[in-house]
Amino acid sequence: MSSFGARGALHWSRMTEDTLKDYRERMTRVLVHIDKHLDEPVSLDELARIACFSSFHFHRVFCGMVGETVKAYIRRLRLERAASLLIYGALPVTRIAFQAGYETVESFSRAFCAQFGEPPSRYRSRRRPSHESAGNEHDYAFLYSGEKSKMEVTLKKMPRRKVAFVRNTGPYAQCGVAWDRLCAWAGPRGLLGPGASFIGICHDDPEVTAPENIRYDASITVGEDIEGEGGIGTQYIPEGEYAVVLHRGPFENLHQTYAELMGRWMPEHGREMKPQASLEVYLNPPDSTPPEELLTEVQVALLPR
Repeated sequence: MSSFGARGALHWSRMTEDTLKDYRERMTRVLVHIDKHLDEPVSLDELARIACFSSFHFHRVFCGMVGETVKAYIRRLRLERAASLLIYGALPVTRIAFQAGYETVESFSRAFCAQFGEPPSRYRSRRRPSHESAGNEHDYAFLYSGEKSKMEVTLKKMPRRKVAFVRNTGPYAQCGVAWDRLCAWAGPRGLLGPGASFIGICHDDPEVTAPENIRYDASITVGEDIEGEGGIGTQYIPEGEYAVVLHRGPFENLHQTYAELMGRWMPEHGREMKPQASLEVYLNPPDSTPPEELLTEVQVALLPR
């Protein structure tokens, strides 16, 4: 290949890589918008505007990059959130159905059955943690003692926080690549100093969502003047009251902390979680800390009393 041809091929490769990063950045803005407005009607024209695509092309681009139509994607997220509310919340099925965007319980039940293979009421009774469920598939032995939760939970009023993030779609255990990308971008910009908080934004419950569809945002807090680029997005974590608990030990055991917080502490204290992502604030570096010494602050947003 001539030197001109080699330079041309390199230029084309860089153009292709830059275009892909640009597409990912624009589509990430759309996914974040959907996350934040899951209870609201969604306009394809509005999503196309956010992505800076024409309305004519947007839906095909979304399908190609996300693997689902916009309608199917939003319906799945709403049903998965409804499934989590059935397991951990105390809301009646009727209210959960309306919150998921269904006008009748019957239509909600049909859609729920199609996705999860059983009606909502049976799903709740079979999977909801209780002292009568000993020996079920979750095997959370500590939930079935009949004793009240001794978990130390602090209620905190948290301000709105701006974060830079990289989204990982897939099992939580595979989110390391997202952290590598984020830190490689943030480090040279001086964003990894002592004042930065390292936060995992956990959108999905692995007991509900298929592993390949789990959404996780590797995030660091940043100043208002920081904007994302090259596949790095920015978003705001909403202000509000949060239930905060310190998890000590391996990440693999976080499910136990979530189960006790949501399945015991919250109902015992008459609290309900907001339908938004839970947060994990990592207080020490996992690459240099023994698993049994890891400290993770779990933060779950609460509905007002």
